[in-house]
Amino acid sequence: MKIYNTLTGKKEEFIPLSDGKVNMYACGITVSGDAHIGHAYQALIYDIIRKYLEKRGYKVTYARNYTDVDDKIIARSHETGIPALEYSEMMIEKIDELMRRFQVDDPDIWLKASENIGNIIDFVSKLIEGGHAYPTERGDVYFAVESFKDYGKLSGRKLEDAYESVRIENEENKRNPLDFALWKSAKEGEIFWASPWGKGRPGWHIECSAMNRQAFGDQIDIHGGGRDLIFPHHENEIAQSEALTGKQFAKYWIHNGLIKVNGQKMSKSLGNSLLLADLLDAFSPEAVKYALLQTNYRGDINVTDNLFKDAEKHMYGFYKTLAEVGDSGLTADYSGSGTIDEEFNRAMDDDFNTAKALADLFGIFKSIKAKLKAGDGTAVGDAEQVVKTYGLLGLFKSNPKEFISEYEAKNKQNVPDKVLELVAERAAAKQNRDWGRADAIRDEIAKLGYAVKDTKDGAVVEKL
Repeated sequence: MKIYNTLTGKKEEFIPLSDGKVNMYACGITVSGDAHIGHAYQALIYDIIRKYLEKRGYKVTYARNYTDVDDKIIARSHETGIPALEYSEMMIEKIDELMRRFQVDDPDIWLKASENIGNIIDFVSKLIEGGHAYPTERGDVYFAVESFKDYGKLSGRKLEDAYESVRIENEENKRNPLDFALWKSAKEGEIFWASPWGKGRPGWHIECSAMNRQAFGDQIDIHGGGRDLIFPHHENEIAQSEALTGKQFAKYWIHNGLIKVNGQKMSKSLGNSLLLADLLDAFSPEAVKYALLQTNYRGDINVTDNLFKDAEKHMYGFYKTLAEVGDSGLTADYSGSGTIDEEFNRAMDDDFNTAKALADLFGIFKSIKAKLKAGDGTAVGDAEQVVKTYGLLGLFKSNPKEFISEYEAKNKQNVPDKVLELVAERAAAKQNRDWGRADAIRDEIAKLGYAVKDTKDGAVVEKL
C-alpha cells in the first residue's frame, strides 16, 4: 500500500510508527460560517482513508478539530451580538447535523481549541523556555522562525522566499517578519483567557500542535488537510512541534485538492461558494460523493453546471440494474465476485485512488447486465459484492427502488409541460405502431434538451 507524502514529494510504502496501529489527525473547520462543499469534501476524504486503513486491518484512531476561536469568529460574534463561544457552539451543532445528513461518520476524537487552552499555554511556555519563542511587552508571543533550521521542508520554500507570501501581523513587535503568533493579546471587547503573558487567546497554528500532542503524544502517523494549508499552517505546525520535542512530528502528510467552480477558485469574495445544505437539498448524498470521488483526492475538482446532475444520473443507472437483479429471482452465485473487491483494493492501495475504483464500476455493471440477461446467478453475487465493497465510499447505501422512485419523481417535476406532451404523443404513436412518428418525436424531445428511454415500467425522461 502506497500513499503520496507531501513531505517527501513521492509515493511511499505505508509503514506506521507502531505495528497495526495508526494515529491520524485532520484539520477541521473554522466555524465562522456555514459548511460548504470544500469542507464536506475534506471530511469525506479522511473518513474514507480512515475506513480503508481499517479494512486493511489497522486499528485507527482518527482525531479531527474544530477551530472555535479565531479572528473571523470574533468578527461574527460582534456582528451578531452572540458571545464568541456560544456562536461557535451553535455553528458546530449546525455543521455536525449537516455532516450526518451527508453521511460522513464522526472521528474517534473531536478536539476544540477552547477546551485545550491549558495545553496550549503549556506548549507555548516550553517553546519560550527552549529559546524558540518570545513574548512582547504588549503580551503577544511569537515563534522565532530562524530558531528552527528546517523551516520550509514541507512546502519546499527557502526561508528568504517565504518572506514574500507570509501574512505580516503586528510587524512592529516582531524580531523577524516571518515570526508567527502563538498567543495574541486581547483587544477591547474580545474573548480572552488569562496567561503568564496577560489576557489573550491562542494563535491559529499552535492550536493543532497542542491538540495533536494532547491526543497522541509527540508523534503521529498521518496528518491531513487541504492543500491550501501546506503553507503556512502545516509548515508552522512542524516548526513549533519539532522545536519542542526534537522528534519528527508526522510521518506522512496527506493533502487533498481544492474545489473550483467553473474553473475559478471557490471563495466568498467571488460569491461562488457552494453551501453543503443547498447541495443536499438538490441532490442525494451519494450523488454528491460520486461526483467528488471521480477525481483522485490530490487533484483539484472543477464543479461545472452538470457535475452533480450527471453523477446522480450515473447512480440512478446503477440502482436500476441493482433493482433488476433484486427482481430477477436468480439464485445467488458468489463464484468470482471476490475479484470486484480485489480490484477495488488494488485501486485504493495506490494512494486511495477512488477515481480508478469508480471508473471500474462501468465495466462491473456492464458485466452484471450481461449475466442478468443470460440468467446467470453470478449477477446476484456480483451485485451484492458491489454494495458491500463500494459502501466504504459511502455509495449504494439506499434501497434501490426508493432511490429510483425519488430520482424519477424529482426529475419529472422539472420536465417542461411541452416535453411531457411530446412524451405522451410518442407513446400514442408507438401504440399505433407509427414508428417513424415516434422516432421523430424523440428527436424533437432531444432538441429541447431531454432524452426519453423506454423501460418495462414505461417511458423515463431525463435531462441531457
